[in-house]
Amino acid sequence: MRLRQLAADDSGNAIVEFVFVALVVLVPLIYLIVTVAVLQRARLATTNAARDVGRAIATADDAAQADTRAQAALRIALANQGLSPSDVQLRYVAADADCVNGPDLAPQLVAGGQFQVCVIRHQALPAVPTVLAGRGVVTIGRYLVHLDDYRTFR
Repeated sequence: MRLRQLAADDSGNAIVEFVFVALVVLVPLIYLIVTVAVLQRARLATTNAARDVGRAIATADDAAQADTRAQAALRIALANQGLSPSDVQLRYVAADADCVNGPDLAPQLVAGGQFQVCVIRHQALPAVPTVLAGRGVVTIGRYLVHLDDYRTFR
């Protein structure tokens, strides 16, 4: 009779079950949320940087001003997300080219000109060693720049 009463007593089991559920369900869920947030931040930063660089070039009057404005726009857009320009690769490619494999192109400020601004960043996964993750996840921000057809440049 005494043995049956001890077996029916569940005191302390709730803590064990909670710890088990926390380890099996909550820890991976929290890691997934953090990873998605980190990747989304990188994606947002590269997309905004590409757009801002493209707009800075499109509104410049000459090539020297375009380069200065592009670098400033890149620094500001990345700083807004807590990143530095050394973390990214800035490329200019033809309008229909691939950002990663396409040949580099110097942006030409001519009326009706088109080119693509590409900002590429390798984002490491949180708490995953480089040996397992390699260079991480590649995030690419693209922006197609179309210079006004009736605009004159110096």
